Amino acid sequence: MAGGSDRKRSAASAFGAHADAYRDSTVHREGDDLDRLAAWCSGADRAVDVATGAGHTAGALAAAGVDRVIAADAAPEMVATAAASFPRVEGVVADAERLPFADDAVDAAACRIAAHHFPDPVAFVAAVARVVKPGGTFAFEDNVAPEDPALDEFLNTVERRRDPTHVRSHTVADWIGWLEDAGFTVETTTVVTKTLDYTEWLGNVDASAERRRGVAAAFADPPTGAAEAFSITRGADGVESFANMKLLARATR
Repeated sequence: MAGGSDRKRSAASAFGAHADAYRDSTVHREGDDLDRLAAWCSGADRAVDVATGAGHTAGALAAAGVDRVIAADAAPEMVATAAASFPRVEGVVADAERLPFADDAVDAAACRIAAHHFPDPVAFVAAVARVVKPGGTFAFEDNVAPEDPALDEFLNTVERRRDPTHVRSHTVADWIGWLEDAGFTVETTTVVTKTLDYTEWLGNVDASAERRRGVAAAFADPPTGAAEAFSITRGADGVESFANMKLLARATR
């Protein structure tokens, strides 16, 4: 468990240092997926956005009509950025796996493109299930890995080389199983594909030259099927873009 705690502290520090980059990131600040998550929670009186990052999802929840929105994140800088960027949002520093709220405290919870950084996804889902009221909604989104083991390993390798705080992108089956085991009923699932600009993707975490070389080496020797599975495009200077898959799931407790 100590290793998990160290990883959490490292992740909070790393993300806090890049709060402004995440606030301005195209992938994080806009998209049909963001609108969908907010719509799923629109009937709530009180909602928490877990691992809010720069607060885009929390802001979308407030814009969708949720009366009280709490932006929770382990990085104080992220919480401050979220609260400053979205005035109707409250901020709280919190561990996603140990949420500091009473049982049945919220009508809805959201978590968008963050869970691949969590050391214990089962504990995270259990924490959300504890704080969401019976009948409440959990709107979830995260990067997911292909079922093919070689493609799974490729994706997680390039993600870790880019960003050491990346723990793992899990499969769709993993997430559905964990949600159901925690007592959620999975009402809706959709897998969407997002195209990422390679340079922006590296820049979001200010990847060092060494890490960039490691990522480039992985892309230079991908497993069979990776070019098609991840829609990798290349130009004269190397990779220009690639795509990853994201699971959107609406679950009720």
